[in-house]
Amino acid sequence: MTITTDQATWFADTFEKLVANVGQAVLGKADVVRLALSCMLAEGHLLLEDAPGTGKTSLARAIAATVQGSHNRIQFTPDLLPSDVTGVNIWDQRKGDWDFRKGPVFASIVLADEINRASPKTQSALLEVMEESQVTVDGIAYGAGRPFMVIATQNPIEQAGTYRLPEAQLDRFLMRTSIGYPDRASSIKILLGAAERDRSAHLPALITTSAVADMADLAATVHVDASIADYISALAEQTRHAPQTRLGVSVRGALALTRVAKVWAAAHERTYVLPDDVKDLIAPVWTHRLILDPEAEFAGATAQSVLQVVAADVAAPQERVRAS
Repeated sequence: MTITTDQATWFADTFEKLVANVGQAVLGKADVVRLALSCMLAEGHLLLEDAPGTGKTSLARAIAATVQGSHNRIQFTPDLLPSDVTGVNIWDQRKGDWDFRKGPVFASIVLADEINRASPKTQSALLEVMEESQVTVDGIAYGAGRPFMVIATQNPIEQAGTYRLPEAQLDRFLMRTSIGYPDRASSIKILLGAAERDRSAHLPALITTSAVADMADLAATVHVDASIADYISALAEQTRHAPQTRLGVSVRGALALTRVAKVWAAAHERTYVLPDDVKDLIAPVWTHRLILDPEAEFAGATAQSVLQVVAADVAAPQERVRAS
């Protein structure tokens, strides 16, 4: 069943209210907030590559407060263990049985701060929960609930003492983007409100977590025409054949772009996906999935520039893409 016009109108109106509410804590970053909320409603995860002090924690807290969800922050360090993230079984002498103590990953919004500072073993503890929204300990699966989103951060400047995320884990992130520094007007507002250390603490909850799950289910019914699916597939194939890349976009990457394009279309009050939705999202969804050829990278090629060429080379469909 495809989303109706009335449902699309409600979705878009609710989406903009969520953006405005989160924007009270993350000033001047409406575009980033839209991407983050689209990522959540597509039931994916977000990787933020940014310098310290740009509002990454505020973004995670503001989203959790807006959707009436829980929020946990995990500071990744070299001595962090996988059980520190997922949880551990503890023997309860009174019950005479093992008791599972849930780790901080069991929250609506989980901020994995400086994820590349933990060992690969600890990083891999997130693989199952990010892909399947569950944690398996001693053969027992524990669901993470809905909504569930990991917002992981990396400092792109300081790389000493870090462990590069493997491609398999990078591919688990639906999007990669950065918040960046605020503009002058937003900076002034932040400075004038310096007495309020955490703007997200006073945000009203606009929607329940169950309603967020309903929005995600509704967005999943947005119509994707066969010509749009062919367009996304052609773009992915072109990234694999580009001379600047050693590894292009996987099928998971193509599916990720399709999922978030549905949310993007609903957020713009449409019941169907347009080629422009795909073009708007190709950079945040695919830049972290490309592995560039070292010689091309040395010559100045970037994932962003490769995707720009790919998008220009692949013709967008011109025929009707509306739901029938």
